[in-house]
Amino acid sequence: MDAIKEGSLYKSIDLHGTKFEIKYGYYDDKDRYSKYSELIPIFPDFIKNPIYTSKGQPFVTHMQDKCIHYIGDENFDSCYKCKHFVKGIDLIGICSCILKQKKEDK
Repeated sequence: MDAIKEGSLYKSIDLHGTKFEIKYGYYDDKDRYSKYSELIPIFPDFIKNPIYTSKGQPFVTHMQDKCIHYIGDENFDSCYKCKHFVKGIDLIGICSCILKQKKEDK
């Protein structure tokens, strides 16, 4: 079996008509030099680079920090436990909160 290399494809995901290529890498450059760090699948940062479904709902990841519209168990800090989180494929889902929906340009 070939060794995984940085930039190698982990998985292609097609969710709500949007395609995502998840590749192996590091979230933080300092992880590259850590003694115990391994390449991991890098999921999109939807906070820095928002992407929306055709209905205007934002994509989110399970591990994304909860926002001000979070409704759920206060002991959790991520979107995954929010009532607005709609599970998708792997660690990507959408936020169904109407307040976060992208408004149509008029």
